[in-house]
Amino acid sequence: MKILCDADFIVYKACAAAESEVDFGDDIILVTSNFSDAYRAAKRELTKLENKLGTFSSMILFFSDSTNFRKKILPEYKGHRNRKKPCGYKRVINALRKEYKVICKPGLEADDAMGIYATKYPGNIIASPDKDMRQIPGQLYNFDEVFTIDKEAGAAWHLIQSISGDQTDGYGGVPGIGVKRAEALFKEKGYTWKAVVEAFKEKDLTEEDALVNARLARILTADDYDFERKEPKLWSPSSSYRVNYGTGSKAKAA
Repeated sequence: MKILCDADFIVYKACAAAESEVDFGDDIILVTSNFSDAYRAAKRELTKLENKLGTFSSMILFFSDSTNFRKKILPEYKGHRNRKKPCGYKRVINALRKEYKVICKPGLEADDAMGIYATKYPGNIIASPDKDMRQIPGQLYNFDEVFTIDKEAGAAWHLIQSISGDQTDGYGGVPGIGVKRAEALFKEKGYTWKAVVEAFKEKDLTEEDALVNARLARILTADDYDFERKEPKLWSPSSSYRVNYGTGSKAKAA
């Protein structure tokens, strides 16, 4: 069994902390970075993670590609995150390749690459603080506790995110509906695509708007990826799509 680690945020934080500024005056400020400090900080966090989840045999590091298929769905996706990577980011990743297996799939975010791997090769554990990963069946360590997520709970969370949106990723949901209200809505009407579409239409939005949100929200699984063409298969629910989420389905602390 392996730890599937969202290493993007770990390396980003380590490199950002190793940056410093030199002000030369006359409008010139130079940003420098200490590679050794950045690498040691990243390695320290990865070692802590391995020690925390010590029953697993090895760890794979996942990183996001510089391109993102979701921008073809919504050009504004994560448009507010245009800040460049901190100094030394790529160099630290290259150094980590000598110690760990690193996966970065063209056009995909680290979340998607983890989702594909976890569903193609079940029995591993995802380590990520991102709430989006609650869509993926299996074990999830959110850097606080370990959860076990079944298929129905993951599918239900995808519908919840389709309605509530994700402002941190640059796309909104149905106006006035957050996660709690979405959960209450589905509890009343059932976890169905019909309920999603009705919620959008009640706010003068369309089924196409709902589908855009659902495709942005969905974390890819092995079923959502064309391995021959090496590209995502965009999610297309039937009008009768339903998730049998209830007392027998859960995302619970392990």
